[in-house]
Amino acid sequence: MSAVDHPAPRREIRERFGFLRRSYAMLIKEFIQLKRDRVSFAMIVMLPVMQLMLFGYAINTTPHHLPSAVLLQEDSDLARSILKALENTAYFRFLYQVHDVEDFDNLLKSGKVLFGVEIPRGFERAVRRGDRPALLVAADATDPVAASAAIGSLGMIVQTALKHDLYIGDPPEMPFEIRAHARYNPAASSSLNIVPGLVGTILTMTMLIFTALSVTREVERGTMESLLSMPIKPVEVMFGKIVPYVLVGFLQAFLIIGIGVGLFGVPVLGNLFLLALLSTLFITTNLSIGYTISTVVQNQLQAMQMSMMFFLPSILLSGFMFPFAGMPTWAQYVGECLPLTHYLRIVRAIMLKGASMQNLRFDTLALAALMLLAMTIAVTRFRRTLD
Repeated sequence: MSAVDHPAPRREIRERFGFLRRSYAMLIKEFIQLKRDRVSFAMIVMLPVMQLMLFGYAINTTPHHLPSAVLLQEDSDLARSILKALENTAYFRFLYQVHDVEDFDNLLKSGKVLFGVEIPRGFERAVRRGDRPALLVAADATDPVAASAAIGSLGMIVQTALKHDLYIGDPPEMPFEIRAHARYNPAASSSLNIVPGLVGTILTMTMLIFTALSVTREVERGTMESLLSMPIKPVEVMFGKIVPYVLVGFLQAFLIIGIGVGLFGVPVLGNLFLLALLSTLFITTNLSIGYTISTVVQNQLQAMQMSMMFFLPSILLSGFMFPFAGMPTWAQYVGECLPLTHYLRIVRAIMLKGASMQNLRFDTLALAALMLLAMTIAVTRFRRTLD
């Protein structure tokens, strides 16, 4: 009886060891494959490190030292005291001093400053006579998060500014009033900030992924070799791949803006043709970057991973989720190298401020430079893959 029962436990032991041996072999195989797939391994390491660095060092939800301008129509001791008191709040950093209302408005429209302080002519004399003149503080409220804290600090400057100029001790009443005017978004509606930003964010994500996957798919299926065996140049292949997605990008932008205007009441104050022209520039830039990604990776999974690697800093450092002016200097430099940063300024300025090309020259030139750089790298990399 015992002689018959012995083989069964032995078979179970052999099967158990066989299971462990085969599982171990598969484990080794996967590690070897992961080692060979260097792009995926780099993404595994870099993504958490990048998120930790960005959220730990670059993101600041309470921005300080915001770029500001002053329309100074009189140069007096009281005016200088008020400006110094504003700077001492740590929310304002005065970069421009203008004497013309048009220059003052252009600085706000172009996005070079977020705040403008107007000190009218005869201000100090009116204060000393007890006329309670008004001090105007204009805020670019297209980004309500950046503007709200700074506007809330304005009430503290009166005692600081006048302590040594007019009174000893606390003044009995405010000798002038501060009128804070939130321009372009007086109600501080988040939809007016988010909807235009979604145009650039969604275009960035879809254009990168569509192009990177489209070209990589051709390589994986072997159809790229047969395509290149035809009498066609690499630039022509790239052009033919990009143009259809430009039309797709137009469709997406039209849907987002149309829904934003119809459902959320987002205004379009600027020129729609200018918005379409600069959107084409932005879409082409992202498509060129996606094409470059496709020449670096080996398969569609790597293309998706690298696209996300580019998209993550774009959404965090462009000013879409967090105030751009609140980031440290190094993060702002990185953000200036991202197409989304410049396009967000463009689309918000055109839709909410009615900005013209004159107000958007810097961001347009920056976007054009990034497009030329991305396209040059894409064509160069594509030609190398053919050699």
